[in-house]
Amino acid sequence: MDNINFYTSKEISPSGWLRRQLEIQAKGLSGNLHKIWPDIRDSAWIGGDREGWERVPYWLDGFIPLAYLLGDEELIRAAKKYIDAIISSQEEDGWICPCEKDKRKEYDTWAIQLICKALKVYYDCSGDERIPEVIYKVLKNYYDSLKSGAISLFRWGQYRWFETFISLNFLYEKYEEDWIKELAQIIKKQGFDYNTAIKDWMKPSHIWRLKTHVVNIAMMLKSEAVSHSLLGEKYTDNAERLLAVLECYNGTAFRGFTGDEVLSGLDPTRGTELCAVVELMYSYEELYKHTGDNKWLERLEMLAFNALPATLSEDMWTHQYVQQVNQIACRKTMIMAPWSTNGPYAHTFGLEPNFGCCTANFSQGWPKFALSAFARKGDTVISTLMLPSVLTEKDITVRLETDYPFNNKLHYYIDCKKDMSFIVRIPSFAQRLQVNGEYRETGDIEFSLTAGQTELKIEFSVSPCFEERPNGLSVLKAGSLLFSVPVEYEKIMREYTKKGVERKFPYCDYQLQPTSPWNYAFSGEELKLTYHGSGEIPFSQKNPPVTIKADMKKINWGLKFPYRSVARKTPKSLEPVGKSEKIDLCPYGCARLRMTEMPVLGKKGLK
Repeated sequence: MDNINFYTSKEISPSGWLRRQLEIQAKGLSGNLHKIWPDIRDSAWIGGDREGWERVPYWLDGFIPLAYLLGDEELIRAAKKYIDAIISSQEEDGWICPCEKDKRKEYDTWAIQLICKALKVYYDCSGDERIPEVIYKVLKNYYDSLKSGAISLFRWGQYRWFETFISLNFLYEKYEEDWIKELAQIIKKQGFDYNTAIKDWMKPSHIWRLKTHVVNIAMMLKSEAVSHSLLGEKYTDNAERLLAVLECYNGTAFRGFTGDEVLSGLDPTRGTELCAVVELMYSYEELYKHTGDNKWLERLEMLAFNALPATLSEDMWTHQYVQQVNQIACRKTMIMAPWSTNGPYAHTFGLEPNFGCCTANFSQGWPKFALSAFARKGDTVISTLMLPSVLTEKDITVRLETDYPFNNKLHYYIDCKKDMSFIVRIPSFAQRLQVNGEYRETGDIEFSLTAGQTELKIEFSVSPCFEERPNGLSVLKAGSLLFSVPVEYEKIMREYTKKGVERKFPYCDYQLQPTSPWNYAFSGEELKLTYHGSGEIPFSQKNPPVTIKADMKKINWGLKFPYRSVARKTPKSLEPVGKSEKIDLCPYGCARLRMTEMPVLGKKGLK
């Protein structure tokens, strides 16, 4: 297969609603963790006494592209400060992690895999020519240590072995040395084979296991795509086979899967970890990059436009550890939490409402999505994601003005320096496709551009439709957007200090108490889609960019015993308890409290 190359922050400049979203992120937690959170501010990675494992590399993996995409000099200087400190602490033999030499055997080298990935991101953004040699020395030491038996893969490193291939592929392109291929073989041999775990995914469990851990699985889906070339193996689309199992037994309406922490079945009140959302997005980006198959981009959009914004506060100063598709409150549960292994605060919003991994790791979601807007395959430029942005490179400049996915109008301004091919990916759900006013068959559009300026106006429509979900429930979709009944809420703020970590406004903890009804069912098929345009906060619950007016009726839904703030998996009764109401449903990503999977009254099959 011919790889597709995404552009870097040197060529991509976000605009429109996407830029506003990135600016909100920069002003929130992502852009300030190095000032307020001890695990980043005082990390052992930069000579401090706090966590010296995954949290700084996780954060840098998203913070770096965020800084460079926005051209924010203050953030760029902060990124360089961290990279300089990490490089300066690299030992003579190549080891780079903050770990004493006699303790390396006990150090989980997942951190090596992750820091190399973050260093590559920095190289892509900055062009810093120190980086290839730094990565070379790290991985050469990794090779020598693994081959000699001085260290081995275990725990997280064993279950995330494929992450090493992000930097291994980069290194082999630079140096083409045989030891790199040999290291690839060693890592795969010592790594866990998820094909042996499929049976464990078919039934929810309350036992914490690495092979059913939702983040590991989200990362794993790209494993064959990123590793097969260096390993000399045939690509078999194993990710599709594994996804079929995951979606059948643990799938969600937003095309991810439940996991709180481990795979959790089909109940829409079970949680999905934020780390799993951003890692699954990255897996889909890499799967498209290595295969060119558009199905991965459609799945990516579902996550980015629904699951990602829904689990972040609008100002991006707080986040959830897990989100629920049917989320009627975000209150501490007074007894054992309704999750597999997470605690009672996991679905509240805060600085680190369960574990701090998501606090550091969520930063990669929006920036890497923005970097996937355009790609190149040979001499062909591809508009892969219809995101408002500008591509500027030596042969071509493309400016895309659009409010997609909040409407379906695309306006391209293209300036070519030579004749070339340009492809616009059109999603499979597009209807009544028009190009410069003329109707076309739905599907990707390829243009043969001549040197000079070209203007393209592309428009299509989407139809709201119900999609069946398990247990006799349905969801309402329009294109890549899910729609939910938005539940109004009161925010209950809590400021405190725990284990030396301060929570204070705006990065304190929040619980959300519902103040409007949530116990609805769909009662008709008349649906009215209205576009309002994106505002300063693209995923705003009070000012949603698009709505669908639908006929709804209240029903006796009921609470999941013994909880007071968790809806039942399915309604207690389908008998209406009120008259039909016209309700404006908003995008799932706009609603922090919501009902999404609901019955359609009059349909059979409710379990």
